Amino acid sequence: MPSRTAVSAARAPAKARLAAKPAKPAKAAKSARPSAAPEKKRRQRLAPEARASQILDCAARLILDEGFTEVSMERLGREAGISKALIYNYFPNRNDLLRALLERELDVLRARQIGEVRASENFGDLVRRTTRIYVQHVKERGALLQRLWAETTVARSVAEKHLDSREEAMRYFAHRVSREYQLPADVALSAVDMQMAMTEAAAQHLSRSHGDVDFATDICVTLLLGGMDALAKVHGASKAKAKSASSSKTTKPAAPGKVARAAKKKRPA
Repeated sequence: MPSRTAVSAARAPAKARLAAKPAKPAKAAKSARPSAAPEKKRRQRLAPEARASQILDCAARLILDEGFTEVSMERLGREAGISKALIYNYFPNRNDLLRALLERELDVLRARQIGEVRASENFGDLVRRTTRIYVQHVKERGALLQRLWAETTVARSVAEKHLDSREEAMRYFAHRVSREYQLPADVALSAVDMQMAMTEAAAQHLSRSHGDVDFATDICVTLLLGGMDALAKVHGASKAKAKSASSSKTTKPAAPGKVARAAKKKRPA
């Protein structure tokens, strides 16, 4: 049996019933359309030199962040936003790419050192500038250089060119040292060879000096210049002249007149 309320509602005019009907819930606002998938980044046209540099930059980042195992042509293509085939146009294989990266790092260091040589005002300034730029470069790029040199197949192909550049630098500095401190050429060359090793040691010391480039540079330069001063006292021109003069005094031949008089005295009556 229906309730009274239900009967009353049945007798009510249709319009009223319609009015009494609960309003339909408003349609939910159309949700915003999902944003379209981001368009694939268009490849930017670059000059060949700029493109090769971009690829090498990506390789350097991958080596430092994830190691050599992640350096593949396919991965580099994704990182650079270019096709793998395009990378092969610049670097025929992975070893060629890594070799080019190592050569670029060494060329950058060489260019920075040459700039410091040209800006130097005197020999002491030259030593300080070139030492500091080397230590600074190792701080910035040493981790990458160390990993590249550790790849035997890559390092072997670059080593000869690197040694030629090192020999050229040694001859230049040996000439400057010889002129500045009046040292024999062989002494100057040996000194420069040993001092280059000292500069490398200063860069390696960065890890113990909290990366303080100036601290490592100051100590190294003090040792370098102090060593040259000490060498000049032992092997310098003034020392050599004194030694030569002393030698000439002990072996100086007798004058012809003295020899003749001595012979005349010994002649029998």
